[in-house]
Amino acid sequence: MNDTVEKQTPEASQSIAFKAETRQILDILIHSLYTEREIFLRELISNASDALTRVDFEILTNRQVLDPEVELAIRLTPDPDENTLKIQDTGIGMTPDELIDNLGTIAHSGAQAFVAAAKEAGQNLTDIIGQFGVGFYSAFMVAEWIKVTSRSYRPDAQAASWFSKGDDTFTVEPAEKSGRGTDIVIKFKEDATEFLQEHRLRQIIRKHSDFIPYPIYFGDQDEQVNRKTALWRQNPKQIKTEEYEDFYKQLTLDIEPPLASSHMVIDAPVQMYAVLFVPTTKEHGVLSLRREDGLKLFARKVLIQEYCKDLLPEYFRFIQGVVDSEDLPLNVSRETIQSNRLMNQLKKLITSKVIDMLEKMAKDDLEKYERFWTGFGRYIKEGVAVEQVEPQALYPLLRFRTTTYPDRWSSLDDYLERMKPDQKDIYFILGDDERSVTYSPHLDLLRSHDYEVLTLTDAVDAFMIVRLNEYKEHTLVNVASATLDLPEIQPEQESEPTSTSQTDFSALIDRFKHHLGDRVADVRMTSRLTSSPARLVDPEGVPFQEVQRVYRMIQEDYEIPKKVLELNQHHNIITRMQSLSDDHPLNSLIIEQIFENALLVEGFHPDPVGMIPRLQQLIEQALP
Repeated sequence: MNDTVEKQTPEASQSIAFKAETRQILDILIHSLYTEREIFLRELISNASDALTRVDFEILTNRQVLDPEVELAIRLTPDPDENTLKIQDTGIGMTPDELIDNLGTIAHSGAQAFVAAAKEAGQNLTDIIGQFGVGFYSAFMVAEWIKVTSRSYRPDAQAASWFSKGDDTFTVEPAEKSGRGTDIVIKFKEDATEFLQEHRLRQIIRKHSDFIPYPIYFGDQDEQVNRKTALWRQNPKQIKTEEYEDFYKQLTLDIEPPLASSHMVIDAPVQMYAVLFVPTTKEHGVLSLRREDGLKLFARKVLIQEYCKDLLPEYFRFIQGVVDSEDLPLNVSRETIQSNRLMNQLKKLITSKVIDMLEKMAKDDLEKYERFWTGFGRYIKEGVAVEQVEPQALYPLLRFRTTTYPDRWSSLDDYLERMKPDQKDIYFILGDDERSVTYSPHLDLLRSHDYEVLTLTDAVDAFMIVRLNEYKEHTLVNVASATLDLPEIQPEQESEPTSTSQTDFSALIDRFKHHLGDRVADVRMTSRLTSSPARLVDPEGVPFQEVQRVYRMIQEDYEIPKKVLELNQHHNIITRMQSLSDDHPLNSLIIEQIFENALLVEGFHPDPVGMIPRLQQLIEQALP
């Protein structure tokens, strides 16, 4: 034992050179990885917390511990006169040899490999540094020099000091320290004096280290700066609704309580704690603390990312909350999480929990869910459109207006419950707005026989419906389809003498074709209209209407396929047009107006105002 102690005690000050690759790593860390200088304090507090956890274990399992009754705590003491900050802990401490090993050599065996990989073209540095624990050196971003004085928990260990200016060498020498633990003194650069201000230090602690499991004090003050108790790590059964609401308001500064919250405590397949919130609005308020989307990500109660966007799919970006995991591997700067299976597991668990939370809200509080849908419904539709793994999980969250209930929201399950006994398909119609859908000729036959239709008028609906083609074995069918098959209706209509009708109207059809020319793919009569004189449908072989809408939104120069103009053989306008001679001046006016009316309803008309002169001509012709 005496030999060990003698080895641990430096006889005098020793100047030791950093290894060349360690010097290179230090340069990389200071100049490349860290984007916010304040994180040096987070790193040092995190290291102190780890030291306290280690000595706590020794106290529980080993009677031979120096100062076993001393409080496990961290203390910060700024000295503006000396331009220094001291960070003290009563943790595990270090022997002289451990000071040299831990602070003098970075990532012993892997240092050369790290530097080589960092120099390779195209290497993503954050993917290769997860194994290097060098957060301590981030302090050189703000320090002229750093002095570390430490005494190990071993009763017979001697204290020693480590000193470096961040250049090529460091020194280790004997020191006087009566108590167990580590003191770090940082001499700040001239441009880093902000970190001497107590309010600035408190701000950083609250942001990054508020939930460290040990008290953090300032100087001789006994006031604890950090809150220490992480709400998400408590038993959900013991937390009141008011506590969740208070935490949400503290997290976001939102004056209104969240629409819903969910608390997760999971031990397997990963250890994770989380509290998630559905905010009242998607807008970030003027006073909001959350300026970006993303969850707060903690590792062992230490904030790692303020806005982590990797824990939820993009369409759930509105969710607020915190996630904490004991198992999370971090990169060297703690600013970027390594891409790994664990993160994918966390994302899957949290995504599933968000869906459960929204489903529970929809079931328990219809009014609150409708408020959610009004504000965030487009995100759910976006999810259906882009989710590659299991979009079906989002389908129950969708809400729609329908022709039967235009003033209230209906789920797909609501629609299924109201379906006619012989109905197999779910019908929908796409339009630019509610009014154009209301007057759509595609609804004629369905409305006359009281079939309910989902009305889709949001721009994102076209993207969504491309993926949403079936729900609970019921196919979603666009009523604008020329081949729409309706139960009970189709057989009755097909019994009419269509061949006679076609012959009777052949001259009129020729008139339409002659006037419209290549603006239409065809003109024909139909029995699928009741109150409207005409409609436009797609000919065979062209993309579905919803696909065309998607193309129109993503391709400015997309050319809509020519449509088939279908005429209502029973409508008064069409039947009375037969009495007009081929050269009657009203022919061209009426044909043009019928065609452009159909374009207008479909949202295809390039110049609606251009119809005004023709309408005036029709009015003049109609007057006696």
